[in-house]
Amino acid sequence: MATSGAPIESSTLALLALRCPRCHQGKLFSHDAINLTKFTDMPAECSVCGQTFEPEPGFYFGAMYISFGFAVGTFAVVGILLYYLFNDPDTWVYVVAVALITLVSTPLVFRYSRAIMLYLFGGARYNPKWNTQYSR
Repeated sequence: MATSGAPIESSTLALLALRCPRCHQGKLFSHDAINLTKFTDMPAECSVCGQTFEPEPGFYFGAMYISFGFAVGTFAVVGILLYYLFNDPDTWVYVVAVALITLVSTPLVFRYSRAIMLYLFGGARYNPKWNTQYSR
């Protein structure tokens, strides 16, 4: 078992750091988000505690709804900012701005959609004593 430092006590901070929902130490993704060819790679289980990252086949299809929420938020925020800061520019400015921001944020939206899905519906909860209760 590999360790990744001390566990993060807060589940919110562990989610933001993309850590395992049970031990808050293991990384949810194998590579950095800036690695555009492998930003989607997830290990099958946590390298620290062995928690599975895919509780059932097709589990992450539900993350599409979370991703959709991020997209709607992006459209709304960019639209409001452009309207008020740039005095309602032409339609093409809205389209290009939203498209560029969506494209640039795709790796982060993908990762956080999956992390939120795992934290909310994956069935694992933070357990600071996981190593004494579970044996691999």
